[in-house]
Amino acid sequence: MTISANIVDIPNRQIYFGEIFFENGKITSIEKKAGESDLFLLPGFVDAHVHIESSMLVPSEFARMAVTHGTVATVSDPHEIANVMGIEGVYFMIENGKQVPLKFNFGAPSCVPATSFETAGAVIGVDGIEEMMQNPDIKYLAEMMNYPGVLFEDPEVMAKIEMAKKYGKPIDGHAPGLKGEDAKKYISAGISTDHECFTYEEALGKLDLGMKILIREGSAAKNFEALIDLLPKHADRMMFCSDDKHPDDLIEGHINQLAARAVEKGCDVFDVLKVACINPVEHYNLDVGQMKIGDDADFILVHDLKKFKVKATYINGELVSEDGESFFESVEAEIINNFFTDKKSPTDFQLRVKSDQMQVIKAIDGEIVTESFLAKPRTENGLAISDVENDNLKMTVVNRYQNQTPAIAFINNFNLKNGAIASCVGHDSHNIIAVGTDDESLCRAVNLIIENQGGISAVSAEEEKVLPLPIAGIMTNADGYETAKAYSEIDFFVKNKLGCTLTAPFMTLSFMALLVIPQLKLSDKGLFDGKEFKFIQVFV
Repeated sequence: MTISANIVDIPNRQIYFGEIFFENGKITSIEKKAGESDLFLLPGFVDAHVHIESSMLVPSEFARMAVTHGTVATVSDPHEIANVMGIEGVYFMIENGKQVPLKFNFGAPSCVPATSFETAGAVIGVDGIEEMMQNPDIKYLAEMMNYPGVLFEDPEVMAKIEMAKKYGKPIDGHAPGLKGEDAKKYISAGISTDHECFTYEEALGKLDLGMKILIREGSAAKNFEALIDLLPKHADRMMFCSDDKHPDDLIEGHINQLAARAVEKGCDVFDVLKVACINPVEHYNLDVGQMKIGDDADFILVHDLKKFKVKATYINGELVSEDGESFFESVEAEIINNFFTDKKSPTDFQLRVKSDQMQVIKAIDGEIVTESFLAKPRTENGLAISDVENDNLKMTVVNRYQNQTPAIAFINNFNLKNGAIASCVGHDSHNIIAVGTDDESLCRAVNLIIENQGGISAVSAEEEKVLPLPIAGIMTNADGYETAKAYSEIDFFVKNKLGCTLTAPFMTLSFMALLVIPQLKLSDKGLFDGKEFKFIQVFV
């Protein structure tokens, strides 16, 4: 087959009209020609770090949406399903991804459970890491979230790192806020990337120490503006990623959006495309074509090099998408799950007042880090209740794997005026997490999740809404576009009927139990200080 277009030669930093020839999935020749075109041909985009599970879609459905935006491959950490289902969950993702053309490249989750301070559904030890490292479908050791374990040379953490080195596979990092000698020690352990930098200075310090930095822009965590000014000088050692992408956002765009924003910021287009298309392939040694003779025929046609609106996407020489439509069908996915808690009653969410000062988590819109402050509790009959007027709302994490007393704390900046929201997408252990204006609403929202063995829910006095997620309690086997529509409807309900002011309420909620990200979070075992790495009391 032959395609004629303006060929974008990223390594040689030139654009020329020409023809690309390919057969049996491989590029056989690239020739300069006389002529002109309205289209540009370039390597496909690669998401350098994404949790497919956060789209609430199985890989095959994620792929149907992503290819319409020129994504040909992902570097995917199946950490979320691994925390629920263990290695079985990792293999589920690999096998489902193989059913479609998009090139998923999965890693071995390094931290299952993420910490010992929460209840997860599985444990993956050193033997499990070795089993996965022997599998050619596992491309790398996924983000080493336990950076204290690296700094203090925890034997199991170091053994997992050594296992990746033994099999010659890259090691991903996850070290928000780490600087100076601590960052140096973390990197010297062999950890080569970080997608958690949220300031220019932090990222520059890690770049200077030899690390590669990913510019992340997902549905909740958005670090593009903070880090993009590093790209012009450090394009050889940077990549783009989404990390977590909800289905309604995936309809709008993917890595192509970051490329467009970078060009709009004045970044050189060849630098931008090196970051978006080339660097992940080289760093992770991916079987993804880079538009060289002999490469897999993985490339895209775009209308211009500013907006990167995608005309067509080819993977292994197959036209998989054109004009926003994907050309492969949905795949029926097996339902696997791990969900055993019983329904709750409103009294399960009561919290007796112990002092006149309590710790409050402060959620930050667009960030997964939190702040904290002290506040006076609102009380009723000796019990602490949600203070809607001051936006200090009751929050709970409910163990999904066994019957336990729900953990209770308070959170600020959700601005719910009535009702409650809940989700079983609660990083990293995916217990049920909820925020509400009263115990009755909180209980109703939680019970909707329990009844459906996973999902997201929202309730008001008059209405109940739920999006079931039956696969591991965090994904659906439904059509991606239908799921995006259902998600948009419940998101609209939360913002317009319940009053939430966050850009992505459910995505932000999902990170409020992520203990490895400072400052204050809540696990099913209690309130946790992510800086001191210890439990603390709600009342002080």
